Amino acid sequence: MAEETQGEVLTEVRDGVLIVTINRPEAKNAMNKAAAEAIAEAMDRLDADDSLRVAILTGAGGTFCSGMDLKGFLRGERPFVEGRGFGGITEKGPVKPLIAAVEGYALAGGMELMISCDLIVANSKSKFGIPEAKRGLAAAAGGLVKLPTMIPPKIAMELALTGDFIDAQRAYDLGLINRVTDGPALDAALELAKTVTANGPVAVRVSKQVINESPGWSMEERWDKQGELMPQVFMSEDAREGSLAFAEKRSPNWKGK
Repeated sequence: MAEETQGEVLTEVRDGVLIVTINRPEAKNAMNKAAAEAIAEAMDRLDADDSLRVAILTGAGGTFCSGMDLKGFLRGERPFVEGRGFGGITEKGPVKPLIAAVEGYALAGGMELMISCDLIVANSKSKFGIPEAKRGLAAAAGGLVKLPTMIPPKIAMELALTGDFIDAQRAYDLGLINRVTDGPALDAALELAKTVTANGPVAVRVSKQVINESPGWSMEERWDKQGELMPQVFMSEDAREGSLAFAEKRSPNWKGK
């Protein structure tokens, strides 16, 4: 499907994958209100359209996102969406999987966008950091609260207090990103998305939900809470189809229900 323009964000659909591109290369894809709202709308579209299985968030012009548009900030603009957060995803992402495809810099709010995605693919030359303190600001869109749960807390502390950057290999070694590629990050992200879309949509959705929610469950309640969600998977048409396809040695025909 051809690209569609939504303000300063482009969308494109390829084989059930919604590609969402921040299209402000002249500003290093700095996030403004219009772009945040367009990303939020794209996430709503992803979840509402049964033909869409996964989304990829990326940036145009060789940069993922350089953070909040500081010129807009000085004008009083805040690139937050109510109920969604900074950039339309940092507080509440989509129900379906979201993959970040990172080229160049993912800094400040850009890094916070990145870590709000479920999976992250980055070009080997990418750089990451939360340098807000260098501007008298703080990484309040998720960097300070999410990073210590994703990487060693002392490393998160160092990134926040120094504002220093790390490269893709270091991020991979820390377990922050899933894949590093020497080629285009979008191509590698599309390959990863293809693997995800080959699986049962209900199983993927519920698996994501459990992984995201279970850290807040106590030891006593985790099995009960997981058990409340599992009938959606095991009683689904897709569960039966997956078993039949395995027995008949064919690819499953998922219905997403």
